[in-house]
Amino acid sequence: MILFVGLGNPGARHARNRHNIGFMAIEAIAREHRFGPFRARFQGAVAEGLIGGERALLLTPQTFMNESGRSVGEAMRFHKIDLADLVVFHDELDLAPAKVRVKIGGGNAGHNGLRSITAHIGNDYKRVRLGIGHPGDKALVHNYVLSDFFKAEIGWVEAVCEAVARAADLLARGEDASFQNKVHLAVQAAGFGEKTAPA
Repeated sequence: MILFVGLGNPGARHARNRHNIGFMAIEAIAREHRFGPFRARFQGAVAEGLIGGERALLLTPQTFMNESGRSVGEAMRFHKIDLADLVVFHDELDLAPAKVRVKIGGGNAGHNGLRSITAHIGNDYKRVRLGIGHPGDKALVHNYVLSDFFKAEIGWVEAVCEAVARAADLLARGEDASFQNKVHLAVQAAGFGEKTAPA
């Protein structure tokens, strides 16, 4: 079984925040691959289904970002999921809006959700970095990630989430480069990607 985790903060107040693009990607995957309803488990919201013939668990921790690792660790221990079968979707300040990159391990770049997961289960898991751009000043980061996407940004946000959802079977099979390429081409075809300037 593979575990796809989206990072974000629970509650309607945070639903459209930049910090919640990981939640949005997981919701898009659930719709695209016709997962059952989400239910409360492992201090999170969980849905089970198939992605490209692979059994998959989708999880959005409801612990608030800084404690995401508690929820992820609980789900992994219960289902005996290896670190190699975990994929975490999260917002990435160091990538331009609409850019998507996959990496395994590495630093957490000040991301409290990743830091919490690493503290609970170790660092060598796969991350799908969903670019949201940087506000340009470190002092502005906190308010930037916890504010909603602008109306003008919603187009690329939806394009990225839909592209990620459609290519999720490649990720499930470990074909990370193909996944990244397919997402990039789909986002460009939708009119976003390289041409999108940071907000």
